[in-house]
Amino acid sequence: MLDSRDPPTIEILGVSVASVSPRRALAIVERLHDDVAPGFVAHANVHTLNLADRSSEYRRCLTRADLVLNDGKGVMLAARMKRSHFPADLNGNFFSPLVLELAAERGWTVFFLGAKPGVAERAAERLQLRIPKLQVAGVRNGYFAFEDETVAADIRATGADVLMIGLGNPRQEWWLDRWLDQTGARLGIGVGAFFDFQSGEISRAPAWMNRLGLEWVHRLSREPRRLWRRYLLGNPRFIARVRGEGISG
Repeated sequence: MLDSRDPPTIEILGVSVASVSPRRALAIVERLHDDVAPGFVAHANVHTLNLADRSSEYRRCLTRADLVLNDGKGVMLAARMKRSHFPADLNGNFFSPLVLELAAERGWTVFFLGAKPGVAERAAERLQLRIPKLQVAGVRNGYFAFEDETVAADIRATGADVLMIGLGNPRQEWWLDRWLDQTGARLGIGVGAFFDFQSGEISRAPAWMNRLGLEWVHRLSREPRRLWRRYLLGNPRFIARVRGEGISG
């Protein structure tokens, strides 16, 4: 957990989400990297918080994270419903490149873990073109058993300072909670579909849809069978739960 320098937070469905600017979030990330114990950073979007609302164990897992950042327009709307606000949308596709730029500047090496075979490799290649000083220590796809201890051992063998893990919710947070200490990384960050987006495996929504908070519509149109429950059922349920939380509070 963070110490007396903790940032302000907004509690949404029992999860304390940091209310910070990108600059302050990066400063916290830098401090977590330099602390004695490895730092665990999570992103909370609507799907994350719906899962946490249904599972007290997963909610406790997020509570053990050192920093939980807001991800997506739905979470920003929830803050407004609580008469508060987040300074910026710190979703993984916006914030993760900032962390990688910081890593390049500080000389930290990075390991990419997750996605389908070949996807994280392509993401690494593209990101190294954009961030020339970025050092990628290793890459591994997300197809492995949760209890496979060789994964953490392989990451440790690379000497990576930062682990970015894209296994989706809740698996990536459970994995960091269980295995981060054994990877030897100073910082572990759950990044969701970041590798898919950066590799071109999944296309980004047009800018106007992002501005209006409609990227979920674009993703749903691309993967309707996988995502229809998450968005068509999950989004209304989230709003109803947040509204109910406000009434009960």
